[in-house]
Amino acid sequence: MKLAVIGAGSAEFSLKLVRDLCLTPNLGGSIVHLMDVDPVRLDAVHALLVRYAAEVGADLDVRSSTERTVALTDADFVVNTALTAPNAQLFEGWRIAEAHGYRHGGSLHVMHDEAFWINFHQLRFFCSLVEDMLAICPDAWLIDVANPVFAGVTHLARRYPQAKIVGLCHGFREVYAIADAVGLDRERLTFEIPGVNHFVWLTHCRHDGQDVMPLFDEWLEEKAELHWASCPSDDPLGPKQIDLYRRFGVFPIGDTGMWGGGSWGWIYHTDAEVAARWHVDPVRRWEAKFEGDRKRLELIRMLSDSDGIEISSVVPPEPSGEVIVPMIEAIACDIPRVLIGNVPNAADSVPGLPCDIAVEIPLSASGDGLLPMATTPLPAPVIAHALRDYVAAVNLELTAFEDRSRSSLLELVLTDPWTTSERQARGLLNAILAMPVHADMRDHYE
Repeated sequence: MKLAVIGAGSAEFSLKLVRDLCLTPNLGGSIVHLMDVDPVRLDAVHALLVRYAAEVGADLDVRSSTERTVALTDADFVVNTALTAPNAQLFEGWRIAEAHGYRHGGSLHVMHDEAFWINFHQLRFFCSLVEDMLAICPDAWLIDVANPVFAGVTHLARRYPQAKIVGLCHGFREVYAIADAVGLDRERLTFEIPGVNHFVWLTHCRHDGQDVMPLFDEWLEEKAELHWASCPSDDPLGPKQIDLYRRFGVFPIGDTGMWGGGSWGWIYHTDAEVAARWHVDPVRRWEAKFEGDRKRLELIRMLSDSDGIEISSVVPPEPSGEVIVPMIEAIACDIPRVLIGNVPNAADSVPGLPCDIAVEIPLSASGDGLLPMATTPLPAPVIAHALRDYVAAVNLELTAFEDRSRSSLLELVLTDPWTTSERQARGLLNAILAMPVHADMRDHYE
């Protein structure tokens, strides 16, 4: 088996991939071909993987290249973690947006890391990667963990229906916060969390077959206030999440409503006083996230340069909890398991959502590939919000991208909850397109 890792220098995923690959004996003898356009990061991750494999006794043939076509040759699986627009580009756009009256909280395509000017570069890259794969390794699976997962998988599945594509996100793991709160064993938990990426809701949660939610409701009555007194902002069991649970009857999981999903639900962010009352602070959380990325990159460089440090003493040989390697193992080694992933809703796995958009659902993974599973219908108000705030916006974004339509891009900006006039939206769009680094974007939308 050959695995190509595109964007191998990722701050978010490099250490997790290195660890999980080395801890999966069934993948012994596999080729792992690392690819990144940054040779410094690439060399650091290559050295890290080779040394970690030696320490834990993993049998991997590790290779690396700055050339994507080399990495893709004979690949069976391609993991994409690449971010093609630097964070400085995102931050500059945010600064411009703030000057035009936009703010964090419910802003899914402006004040979010899936901002439309970042997604443009990512969507172009996704398309070029799949086109290369279809030419070089047409039978390979593309496992995309780079944002925008929802827009990306939706667009690629529509444009390249012959390609084998799945998107992954780790946000669903926040369900374990419920198990931890009520003192249950995570490993004995089963759950169902359907929706679209960054907007998924817990419809069932059982421990050894018993419904967990009555226990959780007791925790809410007896211990939630004490928990809120000491938990950090944007906690997965914070006041905002509980309010959404009480409003809709299903629990918002992971990035749903939290900073990593654009802090959906703008009503919780209308001003500083309201945000404080709901214990949410997306600005602070984004700052912490980017600082965490910086520290992870520093750790990778430090470990790769320090021969005297045993890497496994710093990065314990324990599974990361990411789905990437377990999914590869399930398909490559025909080990059936159920995993959470993003695929088109062609089988109507999430009733009420269109069949041609990507949904996040349980997938039956095995040597036969990935088969979508049916899920319990979500409440009508949740589906309505998904259609208005996610499906409609992504369809506008993809229409703009595919048709090179500046007017459709303007319509996308007009959907933002902080847009108060067409003049404001046009001003933001013109300012973003005028950024010196966006010459190719200006050309695309002219």
